[in-house]
Amino acid sequence: MNFNNDIEKCVAVLESGGIVLYPTDTIWGIGCDATNSEAVAKIYQLKNRADEKAMIVLVAQENEVLKYVEELDLKVFDYLKTVQKPTTVVYENATHLAKNLLGKDGSIGIRICKDDFCRELINRFKKPIVSTSANKSGDEFPKNFEVVDIAIRNGVDYIVQYRQDDKKNVTPSSVVKWKNGEAQVLRS
Repeated sequence: MNFNNDIEKCVAVLESGGIVLYPTDTIWGIGCDATNSEAVAKIYQLKNRADEKAMIVLVAQENEVLKYVEELDLKVFDYLKTVQKPTTVVYENATHLAKNLLGKDGSIGIRICKDDFCRELINRFKKPIVSTSANKSGDEFPKNFEVVDIAIRNGVDYIVQYRQDDKKNVTPSSVVKWKNGEAQVLRS
């Protein structure tokens, strides 16, 4: 299926500070411009989520991580080449992202997304995109589009059509914290 129309509509919504419901390399997510604190606040409100709970960011290439993390240990990229499952890395000292997106300690979770749709979206938007599970805070994450809550669907500015009919049950990414040259597993 061609997703170019979805990409164009998503980019327009993201550029205007809106939020989108979209498929990722893991689960369906709610996304916005990761540099726009007002857009990030809309997602917290939609999810009924406390804003001290950080959300993650998707980028398309390794070099993009360098723009958003101070003092990056490049060994993390060697580690990521060894993992099978999509993996989000929590980095210390995030920079150039919406402040309300960061953890209390200034950290940020970033995943280099390998999904064709997401990579194209990020490349066309030219900025990182927030990715948080498409559910209300405390609810189970949606295993496919069909089970995304109607309140979430009604609360976004655009819903991607691409992969809505995919019934494959998916799981969230692994999460590791990169510290002192090694990965500490937070979620496998």
